[in-house]
Amino acid sequence: MKNATLRQFRVFSEAARHQSFAEAARVLHLTPPAVSMQIKELEAHVGLPLFERSGRKVALTTAGEYVLVYARRILASLKEAEDAVARLRKLEAGQLTIGMVSTAKYFLPRLLARFRQDHPGVELHLAVGNREQLVKMLQAGEVDIAIMGRAPKEFATRAEPFAAHPHVFIAAPGHPFAQQGTLAPQQLREYPFISREPGSGTRAALQRFLDERRSSVNVAMEMSSNETIKQAVMAGMGISFLSLHTIGLEVRQGLIAVLDVHGSPVVRAWNCVHSMAKLLSPAAEAFRYFMLERGEAFLAAEFGELHAGTGSDAGQAPVEAPAASG
Repeated sequence: MKNATLRQFRVFSEAARHQSFAEAARVLHLTPPAVSMQIKELEAHVGLPLFERSGRKVALTTAGEYVLVYARRILASLKEAEDAVARLRKLEAGQLTIGMVSTAKYFLPRLLARFRQDHPGVELHLAVGNREQLVKMLQAGEVDIAIMGRAPKEFATRAEPFAAHPHVFIAAPGHPFAQQGTLAPQQLREYPFISREPGSGTRAALQRFLDERRSSVNVAMEMSSNETIKQAVMAGMGISFLSLHTIGLEVRQGLIAVLDVHGSPVVRAWNCVHSMAKLLSPAAEAFRYFMLERGEAFLAAEFGELHAGTGSDAGQAPVEAPAASG
């Protein structure tokens, strides 16, 4: 493998992450044939197949799983070397990879646009996933900073809250619950429930809310997309539990109703999280300060009237403290 290139390792790592050559090509701004060529060259260096092909999807072979561990170490070490040089040069430049849970896509891109205005020399990359996926990316050193709710407990991290993050129960405006006053959590069992998938922060917050009240819901569907859940709720297929920051447009337009469930909203915290295993680059430090200084004001300006409507700014619901770094 001594003749394998960093480019081949990067392509291989992306293909393994997405289990798709086409998706790896899209992320890396390459053509699918170029990705296939890089993988074939790496397989030739290894002397074993790294993927099993099945239509458009691929899966790692046993050899591929072993090589992936070392490929990620190599790429992470290279990134650390680049960060160390940047610190020596004291430049707020270079590449910065931000990880975010999918719920953050409703506000983070606009904050990143403002960050780019202040720091035009920084090349930004985004990685999106649910909480479980983001934890793995942080641990593997694939992202510099993650915007998420609960910090990982699996390894040592620094988690700094920068804004409140309310979660609410929702239904279609014509749903019977939307016409009632305060609902007991036990009443939620009366109708089909549309839930985020296991491994997501939203699902974990819902489960804690129910466990604390010795209640449950009738999960009829599990979905990994906030957008799909919103469409299903608007179609009257059931009730759900989502971040208030994902439903601003629909609530303002009267397409979704926020339910008055006793004990809600569940107010979590948005956190800026990074691994303690490596030092932050100047670009990452600049982004960290930017989020801590401007994140809360931005969310208040964007969603303030919705927060007021749920009572989340009046202390009516307990704030879920950020998990201690592990």
